[in-house]
Parts: sequence; structure tokens; C-alpha cells
Amino acid sequence: MIPPTRGQILDRKGRVLAANKSTFFLGIVRERSEDPDALLQVLIERLSLTDRELDAFRERSARRRPFEAVPLKLGLDDAALAAVAVDLHRLPGVVIDATLTRDYPHGADLSHVLGYVGRVSADDLSELDQERYRGTLHTGKVGLEKRYEALLHGQPGFQHVETNAHGRLLRVLERQAPTPGKDLQLYLDLDLQREAVAALDGQRGAVVALDPLTGGVLAMVSNPSFDANLFVDGISYSDYAELRGSLDTPLLNRAVQGQYPPGSTIKPLLGLGALAAGLVTPETTVKDPGWYRIPGDDRRYRDWTLRVRGGGHADLVDLRMAIAESCDTYYYDLAYRMGIDTMAGMLAPFGLGERTGIDTTGEQPGILPSSEWKRRALGEAWYPGETISAGIGQGYMLATPLQLAQATMVLANRGQSFVPSVVHHVDDLPVGGVARPPIPMTEEDWEAVVAGMVDVVHSPRGTAAFIARGMDYQMAGKTGTSQVIGIAQDAVYDEETVSERNRNHGLFIAFAPVDKPRIVVAVIAENGGGSSAASPVARRIIDAWLASGADV
Repeated sequence: MIPPTRGQILDRKGRVLAANKSTFFLGIVRERSEDPDALLQVLIERLSLTDRELDAFRERSARRRPFEAVPLKLGLDDAALAAVAVDLHRLPGVVIDATLTRDYPHGADLSHVLGYVGRVSADDLSELDQERYRGTLHTGKVGLEKRYEALLHGQPGFQHVETNAHGRLLRVLERQAPTPGKDLQLYLDLDLQREAVAALDGQRGAVVALDPLTGGVLAMVSNPSFDANLFVDGISYSDYAELRGSLDTPLLNRAVQGQYPPGSTIKPLLGLGALAAGLVTPETTVKDPGWYRIPGDDRRYRDWTLRVRGGGHADLVDLRMAIAESCDTYYYDLAYRMGIDTMAGMLAPFGLGERTGIDTTGEQPGILPSSEWKRRALGEAWYPGETISAGIGQGYMLATPLQLAQATMVLANRGQSFVPSVVHHVDDLPVGGVARPPIPMTEEDWEAVVAGMVDVVHSPRGTAAFIARGMDYQMAGKTGTSQVIGIAQDAVYDEETVSERNRNHGLFIAFAPVDKPRIVVAVIAENGGGSSAASPVARRIIDAWLASGADV
């Protein structure tokens, strides 16, 4: 068998993100050696083979064909080549041959979105066509490399040859060339991806940027990351243990696998639902002393302004102010009047609580709680106080950054959205742009909520007003802060006394320009203390995209 050349992965401008590079491997043909076990011992001494390499060799040997070279060491460097090549004539059965292996030229910047390939294992072959993969050393393990494996791999070829007694090639009797794998061209822009990495600046968290007209992923970053090149020819036990054991979980793709309380980022969605259901109008107001009390219950549910200002946002708060200044009291009251099951029904069309269907691996669904969900998951009844927490995106509710980006796309497009897609084309075949069911709302309702989101950034009292300085376009956004640890009713959250990993998460969702959206962004700053750690990240990414003049 002649293995095919793996398809490349390119960004939207054709820049190579996952390439193939030429390398050498050393293999053993057992039938050409008088004592294969002794030969293996010689090679172990000369090449300093690791236990992982030996385990892989034994695994491959168990499924080899007669006179087939079984790879022992991949990616031979000059020193390894020299250690063997000088005595190759004394080592019958040893084969040194050129092959292509995967290379990720941009390292950790793209590891989560691209995924990586690794050596074909016995477990892989239980899922793969063994004939198609005979002679192939690598297969996709996670991410795009795994999701599009069938297309990236291609079809093997073959050749029948005549050799002498020492295995030297005399002539080719018959040959059929392999069919190379298909190239993937992404929506992703390498420059924007790098800008997102730089904007996070080492902060644990994630960024998702989408094209609102297609659902295409313009950038997707999870931090901290890792170098995917480590996995291609077999990562060492020590390197893998370091990645697996890190408290920062660099192998976790936070963009699609990280599940966080969405906090106040859901307030525009609930506001839309309340408008559509006739529970409020844009002019409906709620009294805001800085706290809320369920009728018949003594507990006070505090607004964040109570700690900062000693009171509420204003005597009376309407929807626009509630979004712009993130008024908890307004949404406590709204949640109580809705009830958890009505809330769940309002949020579900935005994609919360279910996987988006993005074309990668490992996506998590989050949690959209309801009374039925709690009975099924925990075997318990739902309590009114839990509804209050859900009204500001806390409690059991969890969402991924990708889900928040998708929900923001709905807001940007006034009801229309698409299944998020990383891949734009497979060769010349378009991928992505699959529309989700639209959410019917009146234009007045959309405008009422978007006006509040514009005020978040552009009103002097908006919760992200500080990022608007010098902005020459209009952005609509929503801040969010989600608790990592619970705070007792009479206690005060003091960031200075809370350990770093127990500090609040900061979130921000945004789209711009408001009148003709060209980009949607969702940011999570893990343990960042609040939304002020996330909103500047979004500003920098949106600035870069709009300044680039890239086509939507």
C-alpha cells in the first residue's frame, strides 16, 4: 500500500495552518532479519527508544502483513540517522524511508480549533477501515483533524515490486498512485486569531468570534493552550502528565467544552422573551431599592449596586436601563413573574441547553434548567429562590462561550442565525451557512433590547462604557459576572480576600457595527473578577476585524 498525502488545513486567505512536512522513519521487516529480536535490541541501544515507542511498535507488529515494514521510530533526526545509516548494510531487516508527517506551524495559537493527529493505534483501527489505513502512520485524534478525518485522509494506492534476496528493489511491476486527501479552507482568519490570543494576554478563558451572516468561526481561542506538534509522533509520558496534571487544564477547549454560569449576558434574551409574551413593555418600570424580596419571604436578593452605591440604580427602572446598567432587581422581579419553565422556554430558541452542532469534537451542551430538568437530574423539586438566581444567569444554568456567541448572533441578526461552522470549503464544496429556525419577534421588540445593549457601551452609565473611548463605530454589548463560590446573604464579596481561582468570572458578548453587523464576539475571562476583564478583549478583536476591511 502507498499511503495518501493528508489534506492541508488553510485559513480564509489560503494561509497554511496544518501542513505536511517530509521526515524519515525507521522500520523493521521481520522476514528479512535472521534474528528480529536481537536486531530490535541493537536498535534500542543505538536510538534510545522510549517505552511509548516500543509499545507502539509491538502494537503495529501484531497487525502487520508479511514483508511489511513496521515503523519503530518516527521523525528521525540527523543524529538518529547517523547512528543507524553508517551500519545499515550490517542490519538486514532495517528500513529507513521518507514519509510525510503533520506539522502545525503556528503551534499553540491554533491547537484547540485545529485539533491534532497522532499515531494510529489499535483502538483507532477498530473504528477505521484497516485496508484503507495500511501504511498510514497518523490519524486525527480531536478537533477538525478528527471531525474531517474521512476527507483529510484520502485513498491509498499500491505498487507491486520485484526485489532481490536482500530486499532491494529491482523493478516496479504495477503501480496505482494514491488519491490525496481533501484540503479544508476555514472561515477562520489567522490574523484575527493571533489578535484574540494577544488580547487575552495569558488570561485563562476563551474567545469566540463569528461572522453573523454565515455562522462562520472567524476566531476561536482557548487559553491556556498547548503545542499540537507534541502529539504528532507520540508525546512523551512526562509531557503528557504535565498537561493532564496542570490546574490550568490546557487540554480543555474552553470555547466549546467550558461550561460557565452565563451571568447577566442572558438579560437581553429574557427581555426579548418578556416583551414577546406581553409580560412587559419597554416602558414598564420596577422599583429598585437595591434588593428584591419574594412576596412572603424575608430573604433579600441583592443587586450588585447595593455594595457599590448603597442602593439601587434608580427609583424606577425600565427595560433599557435594566440592560444598560445590568439591573438585577428588574430581572429578579421578571424571573419571579415568569417562573423557571417559562424562562427555559424563552431561552431555548437561542440555543442554550443544547449543542450548537459546530463541526468539531467534544462540544458540551451546557444546562438550561427547568423544573423537569431538576427532577430528572437531581430527583428534587424546584424552589422559587432558584428561579431568582436563574433570572440573572446563576444557579444551575451553564453555557459555553460558543453558545453565548450563537445567541448573540441571533440578537445581531434580529432573529436569524446559523449553525456555527469552522470549515468554509472542502476543496470546492461549500460547507457552513446552514440556517437555524428564525425567532419571530416584532421589529419594535428587537430595537428595544438592542437599544439597551448599545447603551451598555455608549451610555455614560453603561456597564462597559469605559471601552467606548475613541470608538468610531457603534457596538452593542452585554456584560456579565458569574460567581464561582456562593456568598452568604449578609456577607460581602471582597475580591482581595478571595483566592484567585475562586474569584468571579467575567463575561462579555457584543456585535458591531450595530446597523450592519459584521462580527459577533463572546469572551469569558476565567476568574477575571468581573466583566471589566472581558470587555476590553472584545473591543480589541472587533477593532481589528473592522479595521482589516475583511469581507463578511
